[in-house]
Amino acid sequence: MSAALVVALSLTACGTMTNEAAVSAEGFPTRTADGLLVGPNGMTVYTYAKDGKNSGMSECYDACATNWPPLTVSTGTLATKEYPLIIRMDGTRQVTLEGQPLYYYAKDAKRGETTGDGRGEGAWKINRR
Repeated sequence: MSAALVVALSLTACGTMTNEAAVSAEGFPTRTADGLLVGPNGMTVYTYAKDGKNSGMSECYDACATNWPPLTVSTGTLATKEYPLIIRMDGTRQVTLEGQPLYYYAKDAKRGETTGDGRGEGAWKINRR
């Protein structure tokens, strides 16, 4: 078995991928002038309290993922130190921040809107610095 295949299988098994040496900004969040974390489309991204920090997993699938679409990147996009990736059950790569998977809120209608903040009895949160 090649060393590259062993590494790929190891990353898949643990669910978390990082690659500090090779960095790609494609598809990753940025901060607005007021510090709000937004996806590459300018829409606010959220974290979900039910996702265990650094668990390497998302707890949001099916109807949840319809209402809270995950922020994903294309296959081949490399993780960054600031934004590690996890592998979702469907094989897509979801962006995380400080170990928390990131999501959009389907009812946010325009860039920078934060209508999902505090939803689900406070389980959904924005990230602002």
